[in-house]
Amino acid sequence: MMMCKDIQPLTSPRVVKELMARYGVSFKKGLGQNFLIDRNILVKIIKAAELDREDVVLEIGAGIGTLTRELANAAKQVVAIEIDSRLFPILDETLSGCSNVKLIQGDVLKLDIKQLVRQYFGGQPFKVVGNLPYYITTPVLMMFLESGLPYESMVVMVQKEVAQRMTAVAGTKDYGMLSIAVQYYTCPEIVAVASANVFIPPPKVDSAIVLLKRRSNPPVHVQDSELFFKVVRAAFGQRRKTILNALTALELEGVDKGRLYDVLSKCSIAPKMRGEDLTIQQYADIANELCLEEQKG
Repeated sequence: MMMCKDIQPLTSPRVVKELMARYGVSFKKGLGQNFLIDRNILVKIIKAAELDREDVVLEIGAGIGTLTRELANAAKQVVAIEIDSRLFPILDETLSGCSNVKLIQGDVLKLDIKQLVRQYFGGQPFKVVGNLPYYITTPVLMMFLESGLPYESMVVMVQKEVAQRMTAVAGTKDYGMLSIAVQYYTCPEIVAVASANVFIPPPKVDSAIVLLKRRSNPPVHVQDSELFFKVVRAAFGQRRKTILNALTALELEGVDKGRLYDVLSKCSIAPKMRGEDLTIQQYADIANELCLEEQKG
């Protein structure tokens, strides 16, 4: 059942340019505005989100409504956030008749997302979908990962390089803090790669669609998640440092370099290893041993 009026295809570069010109709006590079003009990529995003008529969706970055319309036609309700107020007259036209869409003007990193989710979704689990501007990708992902909000999944279009970092494993150049955070909270999968020419204006790099399915439980057991991530941040804060020196720099109360050496020994980790060489399980082992050390005083 279509819920939006049938208008000219928003994946047509000609239509997009005409709309922007008619409303006197130019693309704003500072907001990372690159609008999707490839129908096949649009279909892949919707398919990856696995939407049905019971789903509620939070969209990040409505743009001119290209993805918003597709979400509205597949889901029960869509709350779409858009930072650029200049686009709202265009959205009024492109989302005409989309009775299940609520537009919110604001910066997703500054809005009270918990309040917004309570107001529009109640306690219902929701899905996050969005074509994320490159300059806010990591902060937005971390916000949702650490929020405790009841999202089921996230389907996001991100810079290809960031997608590779999100899915990277230990011992590879792309592996880092983001890899561990994403994989601790979700099961990430690169769904498709999108070349720069599927956007108008085209960005300088390729993109990728990533599906993040929320885990019911983390893949490792940690006694103190705050300490676990503190250890991970220290290890990747200065990548050239050995794990022993990185942990020493943490200056954990009551845990000197000698005791840190013992912690690593108990975890069967060589002190000269570097952060990118350690698996999530090894980080969990270190954090759990440090918990025991702190308890000993």
